[in-house]
Amino acid sequence: MKLARAAALAHKWLALIVGVQLLFWVSSGLFFSVFPIERVRSEHRIAAQAYPAPDVALLRAPAEVAGLLPEPPLRLTYENDAAGHPVAVAEFAARAPILIDLADWRIASPLSAEAARHIAQVYVAEAPPVRDVRLITEESTEYRGLLPAWRVAFDDAEGLAVYVAADTGRVTARRSDLWRVFDALWALHIMDWRDRENFNNGLLILASFLALVVVLSGFVLAPYRFGWLRRKPRA
Repeated sequence: MKLARAAALAHKWLALIVGVQLLFWVSSGLFFSVFPIERVRSEHRIAAQAYPAPDVALLRAPAEVAGLLPEPPLRLTYENDAAGHPVAVAEFAARAPILIDLADWRIASPLSAEAARHIAQVYVAEAPPVRDVRLITEESTEYRGLLPAWRVAFDDAEGLAVYVAADTGRVTARRSDLWRVFDALWALHIMDWRDRENFNNGLLILASFLALVVVLSGFVLAPYRFGWLRRKPRA
């Protein structure tokens, strides 16, 4: 019976300590299983894009492109931006990337607010009206991508915002109200409220250990609670 009393104490008091976190684990796990990750990432909002490769006539030799740049790039990529315009992206070791408009043969970065708005509107399928365009220069819980970036917020039921990197013209993130709820629940789930990345933090390990003790003590108590084991009467 000493084991049963110890199990009862552990089960009662530890359940009070970790009960709220257990609720967060179960409710967030249910949320994660109900909503497909593709919808959380707003992949259904991406417009179908089948742009051909940049016209060979527009391509310039790397040495010719370097004439527009302050120094030789480590990498030069020819592509179409999200709006279908042929561009080249020059990347460097110690400076921000530079975007080159191949059609006009000019440096197009950093993008203007109007250019970012146009890219976002073409990128989103059946794009609703744009509510707000803001330049983001610091990381936040919503965005940790390439900076600076334009946050183009749409006036729709999903609260969609598209991030366009100011130096490359690439869409680097999509955020919606569903994603924001997912992110908040994920922070609660792994108990990392700042970075949302650390699975190995001490608080999570401690809470998991205590929850395991609660479960094991419940298994110890089960035979007594169901009457499978009974206390022997005194003589």
